[in-house]
Amino acid sequence: MLKPLYHCILLLSVSAHALANSSQPHPTNENNNATISVKPFTAEYTIIHKSKPVGKGVRQLQKINNDTYKYSYTTDIEWLIFSDIRTEESVVRINDNEITPTHYEFTRAGTGRDKSSEWTFDIAKNIAHDVKDDKTISVDFPKNIQDKLSYHLQHRLNLLNNSDQKHFVYPVIKTSGKISNYVYEYDGEEEVMLPYGLVKAIKLKREVVEKKRVTYAWFAPELDYLLVKLYQTKGDVEQFEAQLNTVKIDK
Repeated sequence: MLKPLYHCILLLSVSAHALANSSQPHPTNENNNATISVKPFTAEYTIIHKSKPVGKGVRQLQKINNDTYKYSYTTDIEWLIFSDIRTEESVVRINDNEITPTHYEFTRAGTGRDKSSEWTFDIAKNIAHDVKDDKTISVDFPKNIQDKLSYHLQHRLNLLNNSDQKHFVYPVIKTSGKISNYVYEYDGEEEVMLPYGLVKAIKLKREVVEKKRVTYAWFAPELDYLLVKLYQTKGDVEQFEAQLNTVKIDK
């Protein structure tokens, strides 16, 4: 019973859940400065398994300096004898609402084997460095490459710049050093009732056919397309749900 939840938490922490190489171009800023459409924020989520709350998640964007931000997501879950605490952090540069990842870190502790990984990226030089194993590799980075967390932020910026877009493809570098395309499709609009309240949201779908996994993600225009709900199934069996509880936006 614990294994399905373990896998769903893994997706939740990196999930939901690839928009940097989208099918339509992003608008550019004529001043070519480090503007960003999304303000720093802290959002808290309730994580649900089999209709019962089992933990919480926190998504946060913090400004470090003029064009550098730290984007992070943590989950803390306890269910029966199972516990799982995960943290993902991505340090990125933002220019004209386009994300360039420079540092990615992931840690996991709890029931079972602990895990961690850390990478730095020099996109201009096509270099990725595995900090944990002290190994540097050459990577032919495609345009608008993202790490396993930064693409979530790029997604919000893409939606803000082009809310009519229906198809999204993100090249994402994994902790193995390999690059995979994450594909999302528009799946309609809904009003969703959350601990936060009733919000109107657009719904996107990601399907990984070989793993029989489908993820649905809801983004609220009234909250600058913040992720407000996440739901996953695997083999038609519900895995987890995350619902927005509170959000604080910095002035």
